[in-house]
Amino acid sequence: MSYKLIIALYITTATIISSCSPEEEGPTIPISQDAILVTFKGGIDLENLPNYANQDVPGYIDNDNTTTNHITDGGAVLGRVLFYDKNLSIDNTISCSSCHQQGFAFSDPDPASTGVNGTTGRHSMRLVNARFADEDRFFWNERANSLEEQTTMPIQDHIEMGFSGEAGDEDILDLCDKLEAIDYYNELFTFVYGDNEVTEARMQLALAQFIRSIQSFDSKYDIGRAQVRNNNDNFPNFTDQENAGKALFTQGTDFNNNGVRVGGGLGCNRCHRAPAFDIDPNSGNNGFIASLEGENETDTNVTRSPSLRDLFNPSGTVNGPFMHTGFSENFEDVLDHYDIIPRSNNNIDRRLTPDGNPQNLAMTQEEKEAVIAFIKTLTGSGIYTNEKWSDPFN
Repeated sequence: MSYKLIIALYITTATIISSCSPEEEGPTIPISQDAILVTFKGGIDLENLPNYANQDVPGYIDNDNTTTNHITDGGAVLGRVLFYDKNLSIDNTISCSSCHQQGFAFSDPDPASTGVNGTTGRHSMRLVNARFADEDRFFWNERANSLEEQTTMPIQDHIEMGFSGEAGDEDILDLCDKLEAIDYYNELFTFVYGDNEVTEARMQLALAQFIRSIQSFDSKYDIGRAQVRNNNDNFPNFTDQENAGKALFTQGTDFNNNGVRVGGGLGCNRCHRAPAFDIDPNSGNNGFIASLEGENETDTNVTRSPSLRDLFNPSGTVNGPFMHTGFSENFEDVLDHYDIIPRSNNNIDRRLTPDGNPQNLAMTQEEKEAVIAFIKTLTGSGIYTNEKWSDPFN
């Protein structure tokens, strides 16, 4: 091989490495991963990464808000470290996982989450199956245009994680400098991107990959759904009550001229669509307009919700309180809200106001219990215990 050809091959290889993105995982392991092995006590080994990129997804799930930032094992591992690292807060006390806890389907058991300068204005949304939603805008009020954009907004929030550049605080560029001075990030960023430069865009890509990797498709519902033609069939592994709850959830509602249900189901599926149970992107406000800002305040801009999967954990207890205020830990209270919509607002979803009347579902206690039994079939098990989604610092 000629000297010129060797030089050309070297330059080409260097270019590939330096331009590597999360869609193209780092082609080589860094010369050293000593800091990674010491910091994470062998829990992260770049030569033996968990499977994030090629997890099984049921064939009946066809929603996916990934665009160009496809999951890679290396990118998701970097995202996992960033997600759990308290260095991402201004005073080293808060991480993303402080508000999105694995044991609660990546939500918070408290109505409002504690940040470095107070508490959040809305309940922390569960992150389970965030990838599998047609709605590609994030936060309760959809203020983030993508999951990537969402990931660093809490970091730059003065209340939440503090790198806001406000009131004398450092900003996101200062955070990048802070992380570049940490040896395990030198190795991780080099592994994923080809060099150790830390930027907001690179953090966003890695965090979004990790969050999109968090999936739950090992529920009783999924076992049953795999055995039938479609969601409307009775599931052979369900109890009569669970199948009745599924029918109530799925079937449309017959209203009279006053908005009172006189037949059919409850129409939940119109907005929370099986089998992903993601929110319809065209959904408006659900009529619940309370605010954590005070009893006399209203919050009418909430038009998004997380997937209804894993509202309950495997023990049957709730994964944190419900709605954007965390107003209750009793799911029957949620059903009571939808049973009789208390009042309208300019942003309310028109499906909740048949013929201009606030809906009255006139649910019986038996129907409520059946719906709750069905919702519990949407609970998986792996997300609560799988090490690849756990805290690597422990």
